[in-house]
Amino acid sequence: MKKIAVLFFSIVLLIGCKESNNKNEKILSESSGRLNSLSIVIDNELWEGQVGENLREKLAAPVDGLPQQEPLFSLNQIPPKAFSGFAARNRTFLYIKNSQSANFEVVKDTMAKPQTGIYISGATPSEINKVINENTEKIIQTYIKAELKEQQRRISKSLKSDQKLEESLGVSMKFPTAYRYAKTEDDFFWIRKDIKHGSMEILVYEVPMQVIDKDTNVIGNIIKMRDSIGEQHVPGPNEGSFMITEEAYAPYLFETKIDGKFAYETKGTWEVKGAFMAGPFINYAVRDEENDRYLVLEGFVFKPSNTKRDNIFELESILRSVKFQ
Repeated sequence: MKKIAVLFFSIVLLIGCKESNNKNEKILSESSGRLNSLSIVIDNELWEGQVGENLREKLAAPVDGLPQQEPLFSLNQIPPKAFSGFAARNRTFLYIKNSQSANFEVVKDTMAKPQTGIYISGATPSEINKVINENTEKIIQTYIKAELKEQQRRISKSLKSDQKLEESLGVSMKFPTAYRYAKTEDDFFWIRKDIKHGSMEILVYEVPMQVIDKDTNVIGNIIKMRDSIGEQHVPGPNEGSFMITEEAYAPYLFETKIDGKFAYETKGTWEVKGAFMAGPFINYAVRDEENDRYLVLEGFVFKPSNTKRDNIFELESILRSVKFQ
C-alpha cells in the first residue's frame, strides 16, 4: 500500500512539473512575409544616412547572372517603434540600433516561427557600418539559407514523384506537382513548369568526369558541355535552333556543395541560337567520384520582359534538394 501511495504522488508530481514547463514555454505565432523580402528595423535618421546607404548597397545589390538588374533582397524599412504585432512576425529581419558597444548577433524564432533575425549595434553610424562591413557575407548567407529552407518547406507540401530519377541516375529531388516530365531518357531528364508569360525548366543528366576536369579551364569546359547538351536535347522554335550559353557575357563560376559533395555552381544567361529567346540559368556540376561522373543539375527560366529573381531562386531550392542514394 505504501509503495502504491509513493507511486501515485510521483506521477502527480511528474504531471505537475510537465504542466508547469508547458506554461513557461513561449507559444510562437507562424511567421509571415514574401520570399527574399527583408525587414530592416532602423530609425529614419540612420536609414536616410550612411548606414541605410551601406545596407542598400550590400543587401539590394544586383543578383549575379540575371539579364536585368534585380536586388538580392527586397528591403522594407520599419521604424523600431512600429516593430511589433504583425510586423514583428516577419520571417526575416535585420535590427539596427545605437548602443555603447558594437555587437553582431544572429537569433532564431524569437517572435515567430520560423524566423531568422540579426541584431547589429554600435555607438556611431561609422561603428555600425564597420560591423556591417565585417559581417556582410555572413549576413547575406544567413538570410539566403533561411529563404532556401523556407522555399523547400513550401515545395514539400505537394511533391511530384522522382522515382524516374532514382532509378536512372540514383538521386532523389524534391519538386512540386506543378512540374511535369517533358523528356525522359536513360541519362537525361527535362522537367518543366508553365508560368505566366513563360516557363521554368530543369535539366538533370550525367557526364564523365573528364568532360569538366580535362584541363584547368573549368568555365570553358562547362560552357562547351552546356552547348553540346543544348544542341542534342533542347531545340528552339525554329528548325536547326537550339539553346546555348550566351556568347556576349562569361558566366559567373563559384564553388559549393550539394548533399555534401563538391560542386561547381555556374550562373549566367542562355540564348537560343537561331531565334530571339534568352533568359537566366543556374547550373550545378556535382562531382560524384564514386560513380566517376559529374551529375549536372540545371534550371533556366524563359519569361521575357518580366522579373526572374524569384523563379531562379525556386529552381535553386529544387536543385539543392538533390540527395544521392
